[in-house]
Amino acid sequence: MTPPPEKPQHPTGPHPAEPAPATTARAAAKDAAEGVRSAPRPDPRPTDQRHPVAWLTITAPPNRTTPTARSQCACGRDLFAAGQQRALALIADHEQHRTTCPFINPAAPSTGRTAA
Repeated sequence: MTPPPEKPQHPTGPHPAEPAPATTARAAAKDAAEGVRSAPRPDPRPTDQRHPVAWLTITAPPNRTTPTARSQCACGRDLFAAGQQRALALIADHEQHRTTCPFINPAAPSTGRTAA
């Protein structure tokens, strides 16, 4: 009977399938080649500091399924309605909220305590 074949010896270094560790120069060149920005991006807001604070999302599928509406605001408001009548009521409520919310309209009367 013949002896079994010897098992191959594994090298002690990195596995051939693993990539070699990248140097910082190689990593920077790779980032530049892939279009990765290395500097922080500028603020996307316009210079007059306007930015969205209230969102109204309406979904009305064409195949007669249930319409939905979602009203969100920077003040923490996040309401959802499903169904035609409820969605219409939420849309009207969102318009009313835009006139009374202090985040949107700083001149709006606040609902908190008043000073004596």
